[in-house]
Amino acid sequence: MLMQYDLAQLGRHGRAEEHLDRTFDASAFGTPGEPEEYRVAAPVHLLLDIYKERDALKVTGRVETRLGLECGRCLEPFEIPIGSAFELHYVPQTDNSGEGERQIDEDDLTTAFYRDNTLDLGELMREQFQLALPMKPLCADDCKGLCADCGANLNTTTCGCTPKWEDPRLVALKTLLNRDKEIS
Repeated sequence: MLMQYDLAQLGRHGRAEEHLDRTFDASAFGTPGEPEEYRVAAPVHLLLDIYKERDALKVTGRVETRLGLECGRCLEPFEIPIGSAFELHYVPQTDNSGEGERQIDEDDLTTAFYRDNTLDLGELMREQFQLALPMKPLCADDCKGLCADCGANLNTTTCGCTPKWEDPRLVALKTLLNRDKEIS
């Protein structure tokens, strides 16, 4: 299924707005050979309203799916549901190479670009996935992670390792304690 929307279709029924309700297969989001921060694990449902005013577009909608992630503590795969609502403003992409640097305004954070009179729905959905990702993905709030010595998953097994971590900042104090014991 095509993930592009031809903006020439807007206004064909006498109004400059369009409602889209599409479902995309999860396999349409895989990019072979690229390392993935996440994988799309279920079909993606996209609800989208597009309003056109001259060259600018107001796009509101919602994207829903399930993303497969790797736990930040135990490295086990798990899935999270995503339901992300958005409101974006699209303007035509222009060559602004002569513009130089400028300060970013708050409106720039919700402004995106379209080119060749086409709206890239795949890019829009991938951006929403990225924004919905947790900072540190965890399979469970109480995930115990991996043993620092042997690497065992502490959620599924217990290991015989006894952690012997010492704060390197306290080594000097430990030598003072040992010296005091030798004196007495």
